[in-house]
Amino acid sequence: MAKLTKNQKLVQSKFDKDKSYSLNDATSLVKDVSTSKFDASVDIAVRLGVDPRKANQMVRGVVTLPHGTGKTVKVLVLCTPDKEAEAKEAGADHVGLDDYIEKIKSGWTDIDVIITTPSVMGKVGALGKILGPRGLMPNPKTGTVTMEVGKAVTEVKAGKIDFKVDKYGIIHSSVGKVSFDSDKIAENAKELIQTLVKLKPSAAKGTYVKSIYLSSTMSPGIQIDTKSVVA
Repeated sequence: MAKLTKNQKLVQSKFDKDKSYSLNDATSLVKDVSTSKFDASVDIAVRLGVDPRKANQMVRGVVTLPHGTGKTVKVLVLCTPDKEAEAKEAGADHVGLDDYIEKIKSGWTDIDVIITTPSVMGKVGALGKILGPRGLMPNPKTGTVTMEVGKAVTEVKAGKIDFKVDKYGIIHSSVGKVSFDSDKIAENAKELIQTLVKLKPSAAKGTYVKSIYLSSTMSPGIQIDTKSVVA
């Protein structure tokens, strides 16, 4: 068995890995145990009592975090010329259509979110094999296929994120940075959790929110008492 480093021993001495903490205590702890020299992301993992293989138990949606994720989100808007000015004014990093479609076909995916309009989805759909596996495919359900491209860009830049349960029934999401105040991390996490509760599929039986863990980049997960955040 590998020996623990000095930092790992210090981290483990600050919390009990077998204990469940309140959301507020967990957010304070995750800041305290972060040892990275950069401003690490704070991530949440929520295990749900659903079977993602069944369509009627799929959990997917969007949420606008009140304090954003702390990340600089690079947005590409694929649209016709009449929508370009609106997208640029809203702060889109890249705006265009055919030239960017060709660029993506050549392997370029240096973006975080793609927003488009319904009229050009025929062209964008051809990129499904490239964008799909990277989670970049625009979707009306997440508000990334819309005529209101300016509004969509503004929301994404402000902290709107989309989420989808993985094959193990877990939702993974960033809820801030270690540099955030504890209260802001807690409020972001609570907003996401409450959104998940509202999206509970009627076909899901038994305990819906089974476990919640909070962690920062390279830090261990801290278990949150689900009763402290789920009514």
